[in-house]
Amino acid sequence: MAFHHIPVLLREVLEYLQPQPGQVFADGTLGGGGHSEAILRAMGEGALYGIDRDGAAIAAAQERLGGYPGFHAVHGNFHDVKALLPDIRLNGGLLDLGVSSYQIDTPERGFSYHEDAPLDMRMDASQGMTAADYVNTVSERDFCQALRDWGDEKWAARIAQILVEKRREKPLRTTQDLVAVVDAAIPKAVRRKEEGHPARRTFQAVRIAVNDELAPLEKALNDWVDLLVPGGRLCVITFHSAEDRIVKLAFRKMQNPCTCPPKAPICVCGKKPVGRAVGGAIKAGKEELEENPRAHSATLRVFEKGWAKL
Repeated sequence: MAFHHIPVLLREVLEYLQPQPGQVFADGTLGGGGHSEAILRAMGEGALYGIDRDGAAIAAAQERLGGYPGFHAVHGNFHDVKALLPDIRLNGGLLDLGVSSYQIDTPERGFSYHEDAPLDMRMDASQGMTAADYVNTVSERDFCQALRDWGDEKWAARIAQILVEKRREKPLRTTQDLVAVVDAAIPKAVRRKEEGHPARRTFQAVRIAVNDELAPLEKALNDWVDLLVPGGRLCVITFHSAEDRIVKLAFRKMQNPCTCPPKAPICVCGKKPVGRAVGGAIKAGKEELEENPRAHSATLRVFEKGWAKL
């Protein structure tokens, strides 16, 4: 299967990154390589480091983008960008968070609730606990919290209760085992009114837990901004409220890090802004929404380094 997907908010990403010849960029979530290829084309000569924790993505990107002299594939987690790109200074960076279309469309990876496959969901299939490991060992309380925090699931308590009951009978091993838990927890009348699949929020929460996507995110954002040259920009695309909240607050803190009391006459904490958020919460336009359903939940936020507070 080809490792491709339609890059979300591509026009907006290029507009804010403004790639120029000779510059250096990094795509921390390489995936299908759509964003990376567009950046490489736009800047012509220059360097782009494509990072991904999924070995299949790296292999496919090397095949797709190997013809660009400035492309460098890096196998790893974007959370570890400083270790992966030592001594590299960036004119721009991109993070397209979440799961790739290829991962969803490859049944054996266990990301899809439409197919019956082993419960895996690891973005790096070579290491870490699987989704089966997680759902068969997580406490009812912690699972309920994960569903609420990372899935915005109204039926979180009921789903967590049913999960524990089902795994007492036998361990959950497949994606359809997990779908059956959701089906048993949410009344049929409610499921019939759902616009999307009723298991989508549960699968999202499990995926986030398995891949530890959110806990290291704020630190990673600070590390990426640290690697930017003055005037460089970091673009971050999120797909659900928990991700977007972390990005928004991290950018706000970097723009205004002062911890002094609001009524203090002068700043004594010594913390200075490192840049500014630009553009606000950027959403896809009507034309893109008609062509790419994945863009409906996408939000782009941009941070520019080197802005001094007036």
